[in-house]
Parts: sequence; C-alpha cells; structure tokens
Amino acid sequence: MADRLPPLLEAVLGVGVELDLRATLQHIVDSAAALTGARYAALTLTDPGRDGLTGIRARGTAPPGGATALDVPITAGDEDFGRLRLAGREDGGRFGAEDEQVLRVLAAQAGIAVGNARLYETARQRERWIEGAAAVTNALLTGERAADALMTVAERARVLAAASAGVILQPTAEGGMEIVTASTRDDPGDIVGATILPGSPVLVQLLGGEPVFIDDSASDPRMTTHVRHRFGPSMMLPLQAEGRLIGTLALPRRRGGRPYTPLERLLAVQFASQAALALVLADARHGRERLAVFEDRDRIARDLHDLVVQRLFATGMMLESTERRAPAGEPERVRAALGRAVDELQSTIQEVRTAIFALQQPPAETPGSLRGRVLRETAGAAARLGFAPSVHFTGAVDHRVTDPAAGLLVTALRGALAAATGHPGVSRVEVTVDATAVLPDGRDAVRLTVHDDGTPPDTDRGGGSGTTVVWRTPL
Repeated sequence: MADRLPPLLEAVLGVGVELDLRATLQHIVDSAAALTGARYAALTLTDPGRDGLTGIRARGTAPPGGATALDVPITAGDEDFGRLRLAGREDGGRFGAEDEQVLRVLAAQAGIAVGNARLYETARQRERWIEGAAAVTNALLTGERAADALMTVAERARVLAAASAGVILQPTAEGGMEIVTASTRDDPGDIVGATILPGSPVLVQLLGGEPVFIDDSASDPRMTTHVRHRFGPSMMLPLQAEGRLIGTLALPRRRGGRPYTPLERLLAVQFASQAALALVLADARHGRERLAVFEDRDRIARDLHDLVVQRLFATGMMLESTERRAPAGEPERVRAALGRAVDELQSTIQEVRTAIFALQQPPAETPGSLRGRVLRETAGAAARLGFAPSVHFTGAVDHRVTDPAAGLLVTALRGALAAATGHPGVSRVEVTVDATAVLPDGRDAVRLTVHDDGTPPDTDRGGGSGTTVVWRTPL
C-alpha cells in the first residue's frame, strides 16, 4: 500500500483542480483504473438527469459476468449518488483489500466533489433567479404595457426554469382559467386561449393561493387543457400580492423531461411572489399616470372653456354688433368681410367645444355617446390622413339620435373617412353631424356630411374640387 500512497495522494489533490464536475469525476475514474490496474473502470449514476451527467468510463468494456469485479458506493451528503466500479485486472489477478481501500478513498473524494458542485450550482441557481426577478421588476416599473408585462414574466420564468413554455393564466368570468400569454421555444400556436374548466381540483388550490406541482401533465387527471399531452413535469404558481390573485404562472417541461427539484420549486415560488408584487406596483403606477393625464386634460378643457371660448364668443358679439351698426352706405365688401369673420368665429367656437369634449373622454375606453364615437373615428382617421379632420355637431346629438341610427351613422362615417384617405391631394376633411335634419316626408332625421378637398376618384384633374358624402337616416 505504501508504494501507492504518492500516486493516490496526487489523485486526491487533483480532485480540487477542476471546477467542472464531469472533469473531476472523470479524473477520479482514471485514477482508480491506473492505481488498481483495472482493465475496466466506470462510474454509474443513481439519477443521471439530476446533475446533467451520464455514465463516466475510463477504459475498456465491461468484462463477462464471471470476471472479478469490485465496486463501492458514492454518497453526496445523505444521498446515494452512484457507484464506482472496477472489473478485470491487467495481470489477470484478483482485486485485494488494498484495491478496495484505494477505491473507497476515491469514492469519498467523488462524493465530496459532487456535494461541492451541488452547493455551487445551488448558489448559482439562487443568483440567477434573484437576478431574473430583479430584471422583471425593473422592466415592469419602466413603463411596459399590461400585455408586455405579462409576456416579460412568462419569458423570463421559462428561461430560468429551463421549461418548454412559460404561460400566464387569468381567471375567466365562468370561474375557470384561460391562458392569455405564452412564451415557448416554438410558435405557441393554440396554447393561448386554452382553458382550465371551472371546478377543476387544480383551480381550487390556485384560487386558494397554493402552488401546484405536477409530475406529468399528460397523464395527471387534474389537467384538463387540450394541450396537456405536450408536456411532462410542470409547476403552476399563483401570482398573488396584497390578497389579490392576478393570475397563474405555469412552467411545463417537455414530455419525459427532468422533474423539478425541491430547490427549483422553492425558487420559482419566490420568483412568482415577487413578480406578482411588481405587476401590482406597475399597475398602480400606470393608474397614477392615467389619473395625472386626466387631471391635465380636465385643466386644459376648463382653460379652453373659461378663457378661449368666452373671449371668442365676446369677439363674435362685437363683430355682429359692428355689422348691425354699419352705415347703410358702407361698402358691401366691408359688410361681407364682417359677416365672414363672424362665421369663422362661430366655426372656431364649435371646434374648440368639440376639442373640449374630446379632452374629457377617457382615451383608453370606448366612448358610449355618439359624439364620443364620432370623435374616436375621426381621431383614428387623423393618423392615416396626417391631420385631424374638422368636426361640427348641430343639435342635441347624444339625446336625439337613437342607438340603431347612431350605429349606422358611425359605420357610414368610417366608410367616408376611409374613402377620403385615398383621395389624392387631400389636405382638409370636414365632418358635420346634424341632429336637426328633416326628411322630405317630414320625419326627424340625422344627417352626416363628410367633405374633403382632394381630387375626386372619377377625375384625373390635378387639383380637384373635392368630394362630399351626404348620408341621413330617420332618428
């Protein structure tokens, strides 16, 4: 045994040189074969998937069953990691007690190496999940939209968990849950929209704020989505903060994939908790920003009404008074100029009032009134035209126009604006909604007029006289 001590000591000291676990274990197997003169040496693993390793072999092939063999267990902490096995000496002899001692020393070193590698990997995993959670929080608090925020959480969690997909589910009105966001390595396809039916045992746990861990999504009877057969091990983690359930983060791995370890489950639960808090904070920040915008819009609307409109109205009254007091012999061109100025002021007052009404509409909501719907359509057309159409309302539009007529009017307006967008040379579009119109048979009606100054579609003139679309229907 004494002659083996120097090379054995060298082999033991060499274990700490390599940081890579595979290289370290390979060094141990090579040393075992060299020190015992074995023709075959290998390290077999109890759970190859856990540490990402496969069998490690030094030399040769396994001899027939009758050949002498020697193997000892490798333990990492309290866990059986694998076995270090020798077979067939080069000199044809049998392995002795000294060979077994050498093998046990090397197996002990292998166990220490595995334990250290697992501690290092645990630290690295914790660091990655902490950095991932910090990155998600930073992204959510720097202005992402709601849909983008959910995708950020799903994408980052999928990468950290080495999952096949990261999906976000949210509660449905019927009491189930629906996948609203999916991040996958391939096209998510029909994953988005898949639902967990109401009454599922999984939902009971999730709605109660408890995580659900699944060994095989394809065979677990609790899973009811039509995409479950694609996946194996999975984690379903409630996104809950301040007593509010935002949704569920699901992280399924591919069918037959490695199960999640207790550490991975713990880190994922912590990530989901922090992500949920970040989502709530981001939503609150967006709410404050929307409130600030509404307050600014209200202030601008008040200023326009209290200052601009009143001054314009006063100026218009002065001009009207001047026109009435003008001497009978005053040149007609002066009286005509005054009349045009009054008309322009009245038109400007109407447009300013329309702008005030638009400022008072919540920008992210669909307006319920006809006036609001018309303004929403013209605002959408402004992006295509490059300028905002002029909009005028006559009469009590919202009070007089019924729902069926309002819907037809909005449809007609949408078509007229689309046609105006395609007219060459258009630089002005005027929209008028008149709720005081009357049909030839005497019935009350609403009239929509859309005029643009572009070239009519049925002419090739360079500067056309414009196109006017008139539409009307009974109230």
